[in-house]
Amino acid sequence: MSRGDLYGLLIEFESPSLLMAAVEKVRDAGFKRWDVHTPFPVHGMDDAMGIRGTRLPWIILGGGLTGLVAATAMQWWMNAIDYPFVISGKPLFGLPANIPIMFELTVLFSAFATFFGMWGLNGMPKLYNPLLTSRRFRRATQDRFFIVIEARDPAFKLEKTREFLASLGGSEVEEIHESAED
Repeated sequence: MSRGDLYGLLIEFESPSLLMAAVEKVRDAGFKRWDVHTPFPVHGMDDAMGIRGTRLPWIILGGGLTGLVAATAMQWWMNAIDYPFVISGKPLFGLPANIPIMFELTVLFSAFATFFGMWGLNGMPKLYNPLLTSRRFRRATQDRFFIVIEARDPAFKLEKTREFLASLGGSEVEEIHESAED
């Protein structure tokens, strides 16, 4: 069997309580590129992993403000500069008449920022994950809990990390490779 580069090390746990204790130890050990896989949400996992809040709301705010400015500038340019049309002494740019377009472009740009921001922050599209080559990992959607530490983590040293994972109380530590060809 020919195997690709090492992706990381995988360890399996049988219960959420064992997993939570192990997660805190992994976080305290200083690993940065690691993840937890569970068949259902485990409350308190984000805090145990030390995950900070997402930047997505700021991206959405930026998209919404861009839409608002674009709508205002577009309507002002069209009505006051490009094609001024005086009707009954009304101003060339009246805010109340332009609010619906400003609202719609704010919502549209916010929606685009949300969609593309989520894809970007999640590293999508990712069509392949080396974890899917593990037979044991298939139980992550049924009744098992997993921690994977990626080999590209700055603190990753193969033997030292393997010993550390083995000390967490899970089952066998498994090497995951980038590709597995039979």
